[in-house]
Parts: sequence; structure tokens; C-alpha cells
Amino acid sequence: MAHTLKSKKQLLTRVRKIKGQAAALETALEQDKDCLAILQQIAAVRGAVNGLMAEVMEGHIREHLVADGLSAEARQDEADKVAALLRSYLK
Repeated sequence: MAHTLKSKKQLLTRVRKIKGQAAALETALEQDKDCLAILQQIAAVRGAVNGLMAEVMEGHIREHLVADGLSAEARQDEADKVAALLRSYLK
């Protein structure tokens, strides 16, 4: 997965932000914060995870699906894998 190695620092920064947001959500729940504040924190976590997914997915598509030199069979195989992953992610 060369595309994740190229942007490893950026991806790890995103993951650390997600960890911070999840920790803030846990704290809000422990401190019996208002449900609106909790919902806002959940939305922030979800948005951050979706952003991470989109970034890694874009890199994967560019490197493994539309890259020069792939056979039609290899492209179809990768397309099938991406479709299955998206179905799983969107459940």
C-alpha cells in the first residue's frame, strides 16, 4: 500500500484527532453533559472517520484501480473489492 506510506504522517495526524474526539465524547458521557453536546461530538467523530476513509479510499482507487498497466481483469477484481468494502462501510 504505497499510497498509505506516502501520506503516513498525514493519516496518523487524522487518526490522532479522531482519538482525541472519541476521548472528548467519552468524557462528555462520563460528565453527564447535555445530549446536544454529546450528539455534536458524535457528529464530529463520524465526520473525521468519514474524512479519513475518503482520503485512504481515494489513494487506493488512484493507485490500484486506475493506475496505468493494470489488466482489465485486475481492474475488475479491484473494483469488486472496493464495492464490497463500500457496502460494508455504508451499512
